[in-house]
Amino acid sequence: MDPGGGRRGPVRRWQLVRAGTDAVPPSTRRFMARARQRRMRAALPWAVVAGVFALAALVGWTVFGTGLFGVREVQVEGAELVSSVQVREAAAVPDDFPLARVDLAGTARRIGTLAPVERATVTRDWPGTLVVRVVERTPVAAVPQNGAFAVVDRSGVVFRSLPRQPDGLPVVRVGRPGPEDPGTRAGLEVLAVLTPQLRGQLVEVTVEGLARISLRLRGDRIVVWGDATRGADKARVATALLSREADTIDVSAPDVVTFK
Repeated sequence: MDPGGGRRGPVRRWQLVRAGTDAVPPSTRRFMARARQRRMRAALPWAVVAGVFALAALVGWTVFGTGLFGVREVQVEGAELVSSVQVREAAAVPDDFPLARVDLAGTARRIGTLAPVERATVTRDWPGTLVVRVVERTPVAAVPQNGAFAVVDRSGVVFRSLPRQPDGLPVVRVGRPGPEDPGTRAGLEVLAVLTPQLRGQLVEVTVEGLARISLRLRGDRIVVWGDATRGADKARVATALLSREADTIDVSAPDVVTFK
C-alpha cells in the first residue's frame, strides 16, 4: 500500500550482466580489431623514435658526462728531447676526463709550447687513451752563448742548451739568436746555400752585421761573404777558389772576386 491508500506495483531490480563475445556481432568485432591495429601502427613509429632518443641520450650522457670513457692513459710517440712526463704535463688533461670532450687542437697547442717540439698531433684511441705524436725540431746550428751552446733549428728557434759544441753542427756567431733576429736569419740563410765542399771545411759563420758576414774555414782561412744576397753565386765562386793559396777570399761581390 502507498501512503495514499493505493496499491504499489512490484519493484524492478536492475542488474548489469557482462555480455559474452557471442553477443557482439562478428562484423563489429572485426571493425574494433582493425581500429586497434590502426592505433598501434600509428603509435609504433613514435614509440621507436622515443626509444632511439632515450638510447642516444643515455649513450651521450655516458660518453660525455661520466668518466666511464675517460682518459686513462696518455701515449706519447716521437719524443726524445722531451720526456713523456713533460708532454703529459703540458697536455694538462686530467685523469678520467671524458675522452670525447678533450679539445684535441688545444691540447696539441699546449704541447707545442715545449721548446723542442716543432708540432704535435693529438688523437683519441677508444676507450680511454689519448695518443700524442710529437715532431721535434731539427738542429741546424749551434750558437755560442755565455759559455754554452744554444742549439737552433732552421727557423732560428733556440730549443736546447748544451755545455759544449755538439758534434756535426756548424757554429753560427750572432749576438742574440732567435727567430725574430735579423742576424740569426741571415746566418742561417748563408748556411743553407753552402756547397758540400764549403760545409766540409767550415768552422763557423760569423755575423757581425747584416752586410758583414764571413766564414772561417779550416786552416784559419776566411771567406768574406758580405750580406746574405746572391748566396748561391757566392757559394759557387768560393768553392771554385778553395784550391787557391789564399788566406782570405772576398766574394761579397761575386762578379769581382778578390783574394790574398
